[in-house]
Formats: sequence, C-alpha cells, structure tokens
Amino acid sequence: MIQLDDTNSRYHRQELITWWDQSKLKAGRVLVVGAGAIGNEVVKNLALVGVGSITIVDMDLIEHSNLARCVFFREDHEGRPKAEVLAEEASKLNPDVNAVGLVSPVQRLGAAYLRDFHVVIGALDNREARAWVNQASRKLGITWIDAAIEGLRGLVRMFPPEGPCYACTLSENDWKQMAHRKSCALLAPEEILSGKTPTNATTAGIVASVQVQEVIKLLVGNSQLLSLLGKCWVFTGDSMSTYVTGYQEDPFCLAHDSYENLYVFPGGTLAELVDKASLEQGFEPYALDFEEELVAISECRNCGSKAGTKTRFRSALELGDGRCAECGAALPTEIWSSIEVDHPVLQHNISSLGFGMADIVSVRSRTSERIHYIVREG
Repeated sequence: MIQLDDTNSRYHRQELITWWDQSKLKAGRVLVVGAGAIGNEVVKNLALVGVGSITIVDMDLIEHSNLARCVFFREDHEGRPKAEVLAEEASKLNPDVNAVGLVSPVQRLGAAYLRDFHVVIGALDNREARAWVNQASRKLGITWIDAAIEGLRGLVRMFPPEGPCYACTLSENDWKQMAHRKSCALLAPEEILSGKTPTNATTAGIVASVQVQEVIKLLVGNSQLLSLLGKCWVFTGDSMSTYVTGYQEDPFCLAHDSYENLYVFPGGTLAELVDKASLEQGFEPYALDFEEELVAISECRNCGSKAGTKTRFRSALELGDGRCAECGAALPTEIWSSIEVDHPVLQHNISSLGFGMADIVSVRSRTSERIHYIVREG
C-alpha cells in the first residue's frame, strides 16, 4: 500500500504510483524459465521492484559469450550453472528477495511443480520448452508471459488461462520442425544442437522490461491495466517501431485442457496407479495420458548391443541416448504420450521412468473422463 510518509522505504518512489501495492509484490511467487540474456534482465527487474520469491530454472552453464549479454555474469562465473549464479546475484542485489536457482530442463520440474506460482515468465530460446510451459500453465490455470529476441527485434506475448495460447500460434510446419528437433536431440548431431540466435543486451533489456511491467500489474491485481492478454507486442529496433497484434484461439487446440482436481499417488507401479483410480473414482480406466513423451529405446539392430536399452521420459534422457555406444547406429525407439491400461509399461515402477519433481499423469476412461494424479520422482 502507499505510504507517502515513509521516505526511508527502499521502495518509496514506486509506492508513490497510485495503484501500487508493495505487500502484494512481496508475497508474489514467480517462476522464470531461462537464465540467459532475457532471464538476467527479468530477474534484475523483479528483484529491484521487490518481488518476494523468484525461482529460476535453466540447465546450461555460463560461457564466455554470455558476459556481453548477461548483466549478472562475470568471468569468474564461467563454467558454473546459470540458474545458480543468477539466483545468488539477485539475492545480493536485493536481500528482501528469496531467489532460488534450479539446474534442470524445465520439463524435469514436472507440470504440477508450476502450481505454486502466481505467474511464469518465459526467457527461452526453443519452441519445445515453450510448448511444454504453455501446456502446463494452461492446464493449471496460470498466466505465463513469453519473450523472444533476434538481433534488434523482439516480442512479448501474454497467455492467460483462457483465450488463445502459445500452441494456437504454431503452424503445421512449426510442429513438424519441433518433431524433427526432438528426434535429432536423441542422436545429438552437432549441426542440429550448435545453432545460435543473434542477440544483444539492449534488445533483451527492452523485452524483459515489458514482461516484468505486465507481471507487476498482474501481481498487484490491477487487471484493467494488463495490455497484452492474448496479444503480442512486437519491437523492431532497426526502425524503433512497435505494434501490438492479437491472436486467434484455436477451438480444437489440444493444450486447452484443465486440471480441476489433483490427487496424489504416493508411489509404486503405473498398474497400481490404475487400480487406485478404479477403486477411488468408480469408473473403468482405459488409458494413461502423460504431460511429456515416454520414450522406449530398444537394443541395437546393427550390432545387437543392449547397453542403451531403457524406457524414460524424454527430459530424463541424455543427448545421444538414441545412438548405439558400440557401433554408432541409430537405436530403434518407440514414443508414447498415452498408453492403454494393458500396455507392458504399466508394470514399471514410477521411480524407474524419470518422472519430474512433481509430474502429472491422467487416468482416462473410454468416455474421456479423467482423473489427474501428481506423481513424484523416485
């Protein structure tokens, strides 16, 4: 709330804004996905305005080229995890802030992990992670704000729990490219994995400021000021021009589901999960639906090696797991986003499959009724 007489407050000048509520920012819980150029600027702004809890997830290590684009990284940070360093430096910038860094692909958190946050900010550089964040946020009823930059151009878009989502914006060709990249990632060819997008610090700072500006409005509850719900703000630095465009909702979008109730599965096999759903909910289970693809890698058809055989969720696999360590041949794989209840995978214990920290499995009946269970990594 506004305290005009408290001139010693760290936040005095921003508290002079008529609709500002510092107590709500202090109570805010924000997940930042990505700790590169945009992520650094996002976290800097969140920390400065006093957002109380910031969780940062990123799987990468700091490289020398990051130093020219990331405000918090220094030469002695090279080789350390981006998320950890960014959290440490944000806490130094503002001791009021509780910043936590998680070194992981965002998918390893599990969809249910996101339910503890008021908003998710995307500072990502790939469609696969954006699609996962979009689906998890949508189903949990959480607004997420995406940004992207290339050269002197950038964009910010805001996806609330209703209306158009990120998946609605993707073309058929986008989905094909994502499927190709996923298959290539298991083989880890260098030419696929080494591409870099041209970026710079100034464009990152601009789009991150727009993202955090909308987050502030959302956290304090000033919804009438939110300007980008279901829309995209585009910045062209070459000509210093901006415009806002709207998105159309796809009524058949597969991401438009929701988790009305979440139950907890304490552990065991997937077959035991099916039995639990049948006993507790009183309907006949037909299939299990996963938030992430389950990948089964078989023995090598070329040399017969079984060393690489495994069944894991995609984010729990390492780059190159799809290639035989003995002869280098591509290994046979099967990929499922859902399985029927007579599938042999149901005999696997959940601890062996690489579930995320707080993942979700949906048990589905023949009439498409669903019960959603939180399962945790073993």
